[in-house]
Amino acid sequence: MTQAHPNDALGYLSRRPLPPISAVALRFVVVLTKWDERRRTRRSLGTLDPHLLQDIGLTKGEARLEAERPFWKD
Repeated sequence: MTQAHPNDALGYLSRRPLPPISAVALRFVVVLTKWDERRRTRRSLGTLDPHLLQDIGLTKGEARLEAERPFWKD
């Protein structure tokens, strides 16, 4: 007995065009997910200790500026 590999199903889905309303909904969800990730990472960046900021090559001021940026801006 053979089992279907999960990527086989994904490959099938990626070859089929989405209905227009589904494509819009998918884009909307992707944008919301990106915004949420930016919000969370920028908030976390604003709470890092100076030695951790030094590890990633940022000053406290640079981290503060990035943490204050709106989530919708790249």
